[in-house]
Amino acid sequence: MNYWLILIPLISAFIGWFTNWIAIKMLFHPKEPVKVLGITFHGIFPKRQKLFAEKLGKLVSEELLSFSDIENKITSPGNISRVLPLIDQHLDHFLRVKLKDSMPVISMFVGEKMIDQLKQVFLAELEQLFPVIMNSYMHNLKGDLDLEKIVTQKVTAFSSDKLENILNQIMSSEFRFVEILGGVLGFIIGIIQVIITLLTN
Repeated sequence: MNYWLILIPLISAFIGWFTNWIAIKMLFHPKEPVKVLGITFHGIFPKRQKLFAEKLGKLVSEELLSFSDIENKITSPGNISRVLPLIDQHLDHFLRVKLKDSMPVISMFVGEKMIDQLKQVFLAELEQLFPVIMNSYMHNLKGDLDLEKIVTQKVTAFSSDKLENILNQIMSSEFRFVEILGGVLGFIIGIIQVIITLLTN
């Protein structure tokens, strides 16, 4: 038996691991275009960073953080009901303390019963007015705050090193799995080559 055949699976495993390792590295490197023998090499993410930023900006503005979702959440009855107790406290403080300090004559005619009545009227009016105010505010904010543009500019301005670090933090285990899988597949292919060689001799 030719003992060199034993090395074939090991060499194949190394080649499988190494090619996958190189492929993963080429996602990020070289960071700047490099020409070798007339062929330009450039890491996929550095090369496509601007396109990636544009797609991410669009995704964030349309799917992940839409103004309509924020508006619906803010103006939902549940959220408004949680805000009303705070408004009630401020109204109570205004009618009992600030009004007395600012307009002492008028406050003389405002008793406990009238304070309660005024609070109820104000709260009922504010409960109706609050969604209208927030809808108008969100509409103006949407015009002033272009989420897609902000995200696109931020991601485009990322350094290649920062982008690589972020993606490695998220996908390090997946990258490692791909490297190991390359080694395993290479080893299996090497075993098959050895078997074929032995059967044909």
